[in-house]
Formats: sequence, C-alpha cells, structure tokens
Amino acid sequence: MMTDSEMIDCQEPGRQIERLRAIVHRLRSPGGCPWDAEQTHATLISNLIEEAYETVAAIRSEDPEALRDELGDLLLQVVFHSEIAESGRRFNLDDVARAVSDKLVRRHPHVFAESDASDTGAVLEQWDDIKRGEKGHHGEPWLHDVGKGLPALLRASKLQKRASKAGFDWPVEMGALAKVREEIMELQASIDAQDMEAVTDELGDLLFSVVNLARYRDIDPELLLAGANDKFERRFNAMEEILRRRKIPIAKANASQMEEAWNQVKAAES
Repeated sequence: MMTDSEMIDCQEPGRQIERLRAIVHRLRSPGGCPWDAEQTHATLISNLIEEAYETVAAIRSEDPEALRDELGDLLLQVVFHSEIAESGRRFNLDDVARAVSDKLVRRHPHVFAESDASDTGAVLEQWDDIKRGEKGHHGEPWLHDVGKGLPALLRASKLQKRASKAGFDWPVEMGALAKVREEIMELQASIDAQDMEAVTDELGDLLFSVVNLARYRDIDPELLLAGANDKFERRFNAMEEILRRRKIPIAKANASQMEEAWNQVKAAES
C-alpha cells in the first residue's frame, strides 16, 4: 500500500483519483497551503459556480483539451468539499461516490431491476416519481423544491417542464407565442402608464413566457441567451473596428455613426 507521499507522485493509470485526494489532503494538512487550509464549504461557493460555467464554456467551444482541463477543475471542487467534510467527520469522497452510485441504480430500475421503461419519456417520468418518493415529496405541492439554487433562467425552464407534466400547458406552440405577444402588450401598457412597479413585473412575465416558448422548441434558454451574447459581442467588436478605421473612437461615436456601422455589420453577415 502506498504512503501519502508515494501516492502524490503516483502516475499509475486508474489511481489518479486517489492521487488527487492525497494531494488535496496534503494541501489542507499542517504544513500545507494556508489558503487551502482556511477554505470552507461557504468560501468555495463562487469557485464551484465559476468552474461549472467554465466547463459549460469548454463544451460549447468543442475543444477536447479545454474540456478535459475544466472537468479537472470541477472535479477538484468535489474532492475539496469532500476533504473539508471529512476533516469535520461528516462524510468523505467515498461516501459521495457511494451515494450517487446507489442513486443511479435506484433510479434506473429498468436497467438494474425489473421495471420497464422503453423510451426517454417513460424513463424521465419514472425518474421523477422515484425522486419524489425518495425525498418524501409525495403529497407535497407539485412544484415543491423544483430547481432550488439554480439561476433564474434555468429554474424557469424547470418549473415549466414540471407544470407541463401535470397537464398545465398550451396544447400547441402558438399558444405560447400568443402569450409572449400578450406580455409585450401588457408591458407597453405599463410603460405608457409610467407605472414602474408594473413595468418590472411585466418584464419578468415577458422573460418567463419567452423561456416557455423556447421549451416548445426543446431549446435550452441558457444556450439561447449565450448565443445571443456571443452574437452581440461579435457584432459590437466588428462595429468598433469599422469606427476605428474611420478614426472614430467608440466612446466618441454618436448614435447615428454607431447605427450605420452596426447595420453594415449585420448586412455583411446576411
């Protein structure tokens, strides 16, 4: 059996999780790294969120090396939190792996037991039913605990999907599109009335209805907004370059100059 020091230097395939665990343990031990030793579950929240988003960015970039690196950073967060918990004698990395393994087996009875779920829809319905039973949510409100802790955009999508499973949904996509139009009209009425509280409320309703429309197309709203962000950044940079060639700094350009350059960029893309 390897000592901790030997494990830290280990390059043996199949033992690199153990190596990572040993490294993190050493970093948090006396004589290790002061920063690592000071961290708690709470202080690492922003790191965990950042690494998750950077992993998503790597997936979108379709860069295998970047994805490998970001998955490693994300894995480090799991090991780090497990090490913190182990030092407090609450749970360890093995407990984390055991719990998720047991959960996967339990929630896939069509694979590991005798249940029958022949398509994706049946699998998801079975998963939700088992999950609600595990958490003791049978008898709780239908939307109980849906997407808690998620960013608002993703939670909106999850809430709508759960509501749809109860039959609360538009029968056709045009209903969702009509709802978007309705919310725009209500927003316009609030703006015309100069009712800022109502404007805020209607803007939220409009965002929620747009997420619902995206769900009908089975499109992740987070991906939609990410694409829109990338497109805006690309067009803005191209607009700035056009103005630069005209000797107009972006901060000094007036509205008409920017609009002309912006339309030029859009025309070049079409």
